[in-house]
Amino acid sequence: MLMMWLLLATGFTGGLTLVFLVRGVYHRFVKPLAVLVHFSPKGGCTDAVVRELASARHEILVQAYSFTSKPIAEALVEAKGRGVHVDILLDHSNEHETHTELGDLLSQGMVPLIDKHHAIAHNKIMLIDGHTLVTGSFNFTNQAEHQNAENLLILKHHRELVRSYRQNFLEHKGHCEPATIIKGGQGSGGGQRKVA
Repeated sequence: MLMMWLLLATGFTGGLTLVFLVRGVYHRFVKPLAVLVHFSPKGGCTDAVVRELASARHEILVQAYSFTSKPIAEALVEAKGRGVHVDILLDHSNEHETHTELGDLLSQGMVPLIDKHHAIAHNKIMLIDGHTLVTGSFNFTNQAEHQNAENLLILKHHRELVRSYRQNFLEHKGHCEPATIIKGGQGSGGGQRKVA
């Protein structure tokens, strides 16, 4: 009788050990979904975006309507300096806008593309390393951070959703053109400048 109880106890302990090991392997390779949300004005949206960009190791894909945020532009330049592949698609209004970061991105060796295919390329999206999606109404601008009522949603480890957004990004990239800074835009220096 004692032997039967010892065998049962050993089997139960072994079963618990196996469950523990399987759970450990699962959590090591399958990250749990995470959702973070921020609101503006003055809700830390810009800081949250900069933190996500600082964590990038392989790839950052950006679609932006208005882009006047110097901290976000600097974080993208820093990421590229670390060897991260950075693709940026901007609405055509950035070629005319006085306060856009387009000129600074170009001067730092970035190669943003312009989406003129639509009346407004109104996306505000960042895809980071194939597992993080940053989206919401939040434009990557100073005004969105300090004055507007905006929302920012950060979704992590929802690979199917990120894949869908990545496919959409690539479709838009397919019809984008090299940036041209029009006279009056930031960094224009007088006249048009086409960047290949």
